[in-house]
Amino acid sequence: MEEHVVLCGASSYEQKYYFNQQFSALPEGIRQELQIMCVLYTEDVGGVLTMEFDREGSLEFRVEAHESDYLFDEIGSALKIKQYQLEKRELLESLELFYRVFFLGAKIDIEEEQE
Repeated sequence: MEEHVVLCGASSYEQKYYFNQQFSALPEGIRQELQIMCVLYTEDVGGVLTMEFDREGSLEFRVEAHESDYLFDEIGSALKIKQYQLEKRELLESLELFYRVFFLGAKIDIEEEQE
């Protein structure tokens, strides 16, 4: 199994957005929200942002910037990611659950999840 599975990402260098078609079962509204998050991040901060699942199913924000990119805002990057983690907490947790169930085959207890 791969170390990380990319959900989506955007690049300020190429001005492109990428969505992994393995996740096409996600509702259109969620796919659009992910696109907005990634594109706004790269517009505000610069660099390349990818959202990736690790082996355990945790969703991680990965950021890369060219060494020669003096406009990349490293502090703004950390702040923007913290903002997303707070404001989009429910969405991010739901994506992790989706990945764990449908890709990793995890069994969930509905009563336990509702607590």
